[in-house]
Amino acid sequence: MDGYFNDASTIRLVHRNKIMALAGPRALLMQAAHPVAFAGFFASTETLRDPHARLRHTGEVLHTIVFGDRASAMRATARVRAVHHRLRGELTEPVGRFPAGTRWAADDPGLLLWILATLVDSSLIVYERYVGTLDDSQRESYWKDYRVVGSLFGLADRDMPDGIRDLEAYTADMLAGDVLHVSSRARELAVEIVLQPPVPLVMRPLLEFANFVTIGLLPPTLRCQYGLHWDGVRELMLCVGAAYAKRLVMPALPPTIRYDRARRERAVVKGLCLPEIGSAHAHQRDRLG
Repeated sequence: MDGYFNDASTIRLVHRNKIMALAGPRALLMQAAHPVAFAGFFASTETLRDPHARLRHTGEVLHTIVFGDRASAMRATARVRAVHHRLRGELTEPVGRFPAGTRWAADDPGLLLWILATLVDSSLIVYERYVGTLDDSQRESYWKDYRVVGSLFGLADRDMPDGIRDLEAYTADMLAGDVLHVSSRARELAVEIVLQPPVPLVMRPLLEFANFVTIGLLPPTLRCQYGLHWDGVRELMLCVGAAYAKRLVMPALPPTIRYDRARRERAVVKGLCLPEIGSAHAHQRDRLG
Protein backbone atom coordinates (compact mmCIF):
# COMPACT_ATOMS: atom_id res chain seq x y z
CA MET A 1 0.00 0.00 0.00
CA ASP A 2 1.04 3.60 -0.52
CA GLY A 3 3.15 4.87 2.35
CA TYR A 4 4.98 8.08 3.14
CA PHE A 5 8.24 6.22 2.56
CA ASN A 6 9.49 3.32 0.45
CA ASP A 7 12.40 0.90 0.68
CA ALA A 8 14.70 3.45 -0.95
CA SER A 9 14.05 5.98 1.83
CA THR A 10 16.96 6.65 4.16
CA ILE A 11 14.67 6.54 7.17
CA ARG A 12 13.86 2.91 6.35
CA LEU A 13 17.50 2.09 5.75
CA VAL A 14 18.20 3.27 9.28
CA HIS A 15 15.19 2.03 11.21
CA ARG A 16 14.92 -1.44 9.70
CA ASN A 17 17.74 -2.45 12.09
CA LYS A 18 16.52 -3.80 15.42
CA ILE A 19 19.52 -2.34 17.22
CA MET A 20 18.03 1.11 16.65
CA ALA A 21 15.94 0.43 19.75
CA LEU A 22 19.03 1.58 21.65
CA ALA A 23 18.26 5.14 20.55
CA GLY A 24 14.98 5.26 22.48
CA PRO A 25 16.16 5.60 26.10
CA ARG A 26 18.77 8.21 25.15
CA ALA A 27 16.19 10.30 23.32
CA LEU A 28 13.77 10.02 26.23
CA LEU A 29 16.36 11.27 28.73
CA MET A 30 17.26 14.17 26.45
CA GLN A 31 13.57 15.10 26.18
CA ALA A 32 13.10 14.95 29.95
CA ALA A 33 16.02 17.35 30.41
CA HIS A 34 13.85 20.17 29.02
CA PRO A 35 11.87 21.39 32.07
CA VAL A 36 8.86 22.56 30.06
CA ALA A 37 8.84 19.50 27.83
CA PHE A 38 9.11 17.36 30.94
CA ALA A 39 6.02 19.02 32.37
CA GLY A 40 4.10 18.71 29.11
CA PHE A 41 5.06 15.23 27.97
CA PHE A 42 5.95 13.42 31.19
CA ALA A 43 4.62 14.91 34.42
CA SER A 44 1.18 15.66 32.95
CA THR A 45 0.65 12.11 31.70
CA GLU A 46 1.13 8.66 33.16
CA THR A 47 4.65 8.43 31.75
CA LEU A 48 6.21 8.74 35.20
CA ARG A 49 4.35 5.63 36.30
CA ASP A 50 5.59 3.62 33.33
CA PRO A 51 8.24 5.39 31.23
CA HIS A 52 8.71 2.24 29.17
CA ALA A 53 5.12 2.53 27.97
CA ARG A 54 6.03 5.88 26.42
CA LEU A 55 9.04 4.29 24.73
CA ARG A 56 6.87 1.49 23.35
CA HIS A 57 4.17 3.87 22.21
CA THR A 58 6.63 6.21 20.50
CA GLY A 59 8.26 3.25 18.79
CA GLU A 60 4.93 1.89 17.58
CA VAL A 61 3.79 5.22 16.14
CA LEU A 62 7.13 5.83 14.40
CA HIS A 63 7.07 2.27 13.08
CA THR A 64 3.63 2.90 11.60
CA ILE A 65 4.80 6.11 9.94
CA VAL A 66 8.02 4.65 8.55
CA PHE A 67 6.80 1.20 7.43
CA GLY A 68 3.03 1.48 7.25
CA ASP A 69 0.58 2.90 4.76
CA ARG A 70 -0.52 6.54 4.84
CA ALA A 71 -3.95 5.86 6.28
CA SER A 72 -2.50 3.99 9.27
CA ALA A 73 0.13 6.70 9.82
CA MET A 74 -2.47 9.45 9.71
CA ARG A 75 -4.72 7.65 12.20
CA ALA A 76 -1.86 7.05 14.62
CA THR A 77 -0.56 10.61 14.51
CA ALA A 78 -4.07 12.12 14.63
CA ARG A 79 -4.59 10.42 17.99
CA VAL A 80 -1.29 11.80 19.28
CA ARG A 81 -2.07 15.33 18.06
CA ALA A 82 -5.49 15.18 19.71
CA VAL A 83 -3.88 14.30 23.05
CA HIS A 84 -1.25 17.01 22.69
CA HIS A 85 -3.94 19.59 21.90
CA ARG A 86 -5.64 18.87 25.23
CA LEU A 87 -2.52 19.05 27.38
CA ARG A 88 -2.07 22.53 28.85
CA GLY A 89 -0.67 23.71 32.14
CA GLU A 90 2.00 25.64 33.97
CA LEU A 91 5.08 24.84 36.02
CA THR A 92 4.21 24.43 39.67
CA GLU A 93 7.74 25.26 40.82
CA PRO A 94 10.81 26.93 39.31
CA VAL A 95 13.13 24.69 37.29
CA GLY A 96 16.37 26.02 35.85
CA ARG A 97 15.72 29.34 34.14
CA PHE A 98 11.94 28.77 34.07
CA PRO A 99 10.00 30.34 36.96
CA ALA A 100 6.95 28.82 38.60
CA GLY A 101 3.87 29.67 36.59
CA THR A 102 5.55 29.26 33.20
CA ARG A 103 2.77 28.17 30.90
CA TRP A 104 3.17 25.26 28.52
CA ALA A 105 1.24 23.49 25.79
CA ALA A 106 2.12 20.01 24.54
CA ASP A 107 1.54 21.07 20.93
CA ASP A 108 3.91 24.05 21.18
CA PRO A 109 6.11 23.91 18.05
CA GLY A 110 9.23 24.71 20.08
CA LEU A 111 8.68 21.74 22.38
CA LEU A 112 7.77 19.42 19.50
CA LEU A 113 10.94 20.43 17.67
CA TRP A 114 13.05 19.45 20.68
CA ILE A 115 11.30 16.07 20.83
CA LEU A 116 11.94 15.55 17.12
CA ALA A 117 15.57 16.67 17.39
CA THR A 118 16.31 14.19 20.19
CA LEU A 119 14.91 11.34 18.10
CA VAL A 120 17.00 12.28 15.07
CA ASP A 121 20.17 12.94 17.05
CA SER A 122 19.90 9.69 19.00
CA SER A 123 19.07 7.60 15.94
CA LEU A 124 21.96 8.95 13.89
CA ILE A 125 24.41 8.39 16.73
CA VAL A 126 23.30 4.79 17.32
CA TYR A 127 23.24 3.98 13.60
CA GLU A 128 26.67 5.39 12.86
CA ARG A 129 28.20 3.86 15.99
CA TYR A 130 26.76 0.36 15.57
CA VAL A 131 25.51 -0.14 12.03
CA GLY A 132 27.09 1.90 9.25
CA THR A 133 28.29 5.28 8.06
CA LEU A 134 25.96 7.72 6.35
CA ASP A 135 27.42 10.19 3.90
CA ASP A 136 26.35 13.84 3.82
CA SER A 137 23.63 13.25 1.24
CA GLN A 138 22.18 10.36 3.24
CA ARG A 139 22.16 12.40 6.44
CA GLU A 140 20.40 15.19 4.56
CA SER A 141 17.92 12.71 3.15
CA TYR A 142 17.31 11.28 6.62
CA TRP A 143 16.39 14.70 7.98
CA LYS A 144 14.20 15.35 4.93
CA ASP A 145 12.34 12.14 5.78
CA TYR A 146 12.03 13.20 9.39
CA ARG A 147 10.58 16.54 8.36
CA VAL A 148 7.69 14.49 6.97
CA VAL A 149 7.40 12.83 10.39
CA GLY A 150 7.42 16.25 12.03
CA SER A 151 4.65 17.50 9.77
CA LEU A 152 2.49 14.51 10.74
CA PHE A 153 2.84 15.54 14.39
CA GLY A 154 1.73 19.08 13.58
CA LEU A 155 4.93 20.97 12.82
CA ALA A 156 4.86 23.38 9.88
CA ASP A 157 7.84 23.65 7.51
CA ARG A 158 8.78 26.97 9.10
CA ASP A 159 8.96 25.30 12.52
CA MET A 160 11.75 22.92 11.44
CA PRO A 161 15.35 23.61 10.35
CA ASP A 162 15.81 23.41 6.59
CA GLY A 163 18.81 21.06 6.51
CA ILE A 164 20.61 18.57 8.70
CA ARG A 165 23.39 21.03 9.52
CA ASP A 166 20.81 23.52 10.71
CA LEU A 167 19.28 20.83 12.92
CA GLU A 168 22.69 19.89 14.30
CA ALA A 169 23.37 23.56 15.07
CA TYR A 170 20.02 23.82 16.86
CA THR A 171 20.76 20.71 18.95
CA ALA A 172 24.25 21.94 19.81
CA ASP A 173 22.86 25.32 20.88
CA MET A 174 20.30 23.62 23.10
CA LEU A 175 22.97 21.49 24.76
CA ALA A 176 25.29 24.46 25.27
CA GLY A 177 22.62 26.91 26.40
CA ASP A 178 20.63 27.35 29.60
CA VAL A 179 17.29 25.89 28.51
CA LEU A 180 18.00 22.29 29.52
CA HIS A 181 18.00 21.55 33.22
CA VAL A 182 17.52 18.12 34.77
CA SER A 183 15.10 18.39 37.66
CA SER A 184 14.99 16.01 40.60
CA ARG A 185 11.84 14.40 39.17
CA ALA A 186 13.53 13.93 35.80
CA ARG A 187 16.45 12.33 37.60
CA GLU A 188 14.01 9.86 39.16
CA LEU A 189 12.80 9.05 35.65
CA ALA A 190 16.38 8.28 34.63
CA VAL A 191 16.62 5.76 37.45
CA GLU A 192 13.39 4.12 36.29
CA ILE A 193 14.64 3.90 32.70
CA VAL A 194 18.31 3.11 33.14
CA LEU A 195 18.76 1.45 36.52
CA GLN A 196 15.53 -0.19 37.60
CA PRO A 197 13.39 -1.22 34.62
CA PRO A 198 11.00 -4.16 35.10
CA VAL A 199 12.61 -6.99 33.13
CA PRO A 200 12.93 -10.75 33.77
CA LEU A 201 16.16 -11.91 35.35
CA VAL A 202 17.17 -13.73 32.18
CA MET A 203 17.13 -10.39 30.33
CA ARG A 204 19.43 -8.61 32.77
CA PRO A 205 22.62 -9.06 30.68
CA LEU A 206 20.96 -7.50 27.65
CA LEU A 207 19.56 -4.75 29.85
CA GLU A 208 22.98 -3.97 31.29
CA PHE A 209 24.34 -3.62 27.76
CA ALA A 210 21.53 -1.24 26.81
CA ASN A 211 22.06 0.77 29.99
CA PHE A 212 25.77 1.03 29.29
CA VAL A 213 25.12 2.33 25.77
CA THR A 214 22.45 4.78 26.95
CA ILE A 215 24.71 6.31 29.59
CA GLY A 216 27.74 6.37 27.33
CA LEU A 217 25.99 8.05 24.40
CA LEU A 218 24.27 10.75 26.45
CA PRO A 219 25.71 14.25 25.96
CA PRO A 220 28.26 14.67 28.79
CA THR A 221 26.55 17.72 30.26
CA LEU A 222 23.24 15.88 30.61
CA ARG A 223 24.90 12.72 31.86
CA CYS A 224 26.47 14.79 34.63
CA GLN A 225 23.16 16.46 35.49
CA TYR A 226 21.48 13.05 35.71
CA GLY A 227 24.19 11.93 38.12
CA LEU A 228 25.21 8.98 35.93
CA HIS A 229 28.82 7.91 36.41
CA TRP A 230 31.20 7.67 33.45
CA ASP A 231 34.97 7.55 33.02
CA GLY A 232 37.74 6.99 30.51
CA VAL A 233 37.76 3.20 30.89
CA ARG A 234 34.04 3.00 30.17
CA GLU A 235 34.44 5.33 27.20
CA LEU A 236 37.16 3.06 25.76
CA MET A 237 34.98 -0.01 26.29
CA LEU A 238 32.08 1.73 24.55
CA CYS A 239 34.19 2.72 21.53
CA VAL A 240 35.81 -0.71 21.16
CA GLY A 241 32.52 -2.54 21.55
CA ALA A 242 30.77 -0.31 19.02
CA ALA A 243 33.55 -0.74 16.47
CA TYR A 244 33.47 -4.51 16.94
CA ALA A 245 29.70 -4.61 16.48
CA LYS A 246 29.77 -2.37 13.42
CA ARG A 247 32.58 -4.14 11.59
CA LEU A 248 32.12 -7.77 12.58
CA VAL A 249 28.86 -8.55 14.36
CA MET A 250 26.25 -6.63 12.37
CA PRO A 251 27.45 -7.76 8.91
CA ALA A 252 27.40 -11.39 10.08
CA LEU A 253 23.90 -11.37 11.54
CA PRO A 254 21.20 -13.16 9.52
CA PRO A 255 18.32 -10.95 8.40
CA THR A 256 15.91 -12.67 10.79
CA ILE A 257 17.96 -11.36 13.71
CA ARG A 258 19.27 -8.07 12.33
CA TYR A 259 16.20 -6.58 10.69
CA ASP A 260 12.74 -5.63 11.80
CA ARG A 261 10.17 -8.27 10.86
CA ALA A 262 8.06 -5.81 8.88
CA ARG A 263 11.07 -4.85 6.78
CA ARG A 264 11.84 -8.50 5.99
CA GLU A 265 8.26 -9.26 5.01
CA ARG A 266 8.30 -6.57 2.35
CA ALA A 267 10.38 -8.92 0.25
CA VAL A 268 7.29 -11.13 0.04
CA VAL A 269 4.35 -8.78 0.50
CA LYS A 270 4.07 -5.60 -1.53
CA GLY A 271 3.27 -2.86 0.94
CA LEU A 272 2.56 -3.10 4.61
CA CYS A 273 -0.55 -2.43 6.62
CA LEU A 274 0.03 -2.64 10.37
CA PRO A 275 -2.74 -4.22 12.43
CA GLU A 276 -4.92 -1.83 14.31
CA ILE A 277 -4.05 -1.25 17.94
CA GLY A 278 -6.43 -3.15 20.18
CA SER A 279 -9.08 -0.93 21.70
CA ALA A 280 -8.20 -2.17 25.18
CA HIS A 281 -4.76 -0.57 24.89
CA ALA A 282 -5.41 2.35 22.57
CA HIS A 283 -6.92 4.64 25.22
CA GLN A 284 -4.06 4.12 27.64
CA ARG A 285 -1.43 4.80 24.97
CA ASP A 286 -3.32 7.86 23.71
CA ARG A 287 -3.13 9.35 27.17
CA LEU A 288 0.64 8.98 27.12
CA GLY A 289 0.88 11.06 23.94
